[in-house]
Amino acid sequence: MLYGFIPGLGGQEMLLLLVLGILLFGRKLPEIGRSLGKTMVEFKKGMRGIEDEVSEASAPRASIEPEPVRPPQRVTPAAAPKFDDAPAPTTLPPKV
Repeated sequence: MLYGFIPGLGGQEMLLLLVLGILLFGRKLPEIGRSLGKTMVEFKKGMRGIEDEVSEASAPRASIEPEPVRPPQRVTPAAAPKFDDAPAPTTLPPKV
């Protein structure tokens, strides 16, 4: 079966669809055909690229050894912060 993706589509139905396509798209059919062909080519190129990436990913690679895990280290500040108990000087808003 050539057109298995559309079950029950016989010769008369295909002829009716062809006539409707010609009536609706008439002069645009060559352009539609070209754009459909370009779309198919680009789709196949994309699929081929994906297949290449998958085959490269499945190829054995040299494993990279991760760095050994080091225990956490304490960071001590050089000098303790000093806080001033005196209130900050207040400034008056500028007069307009």
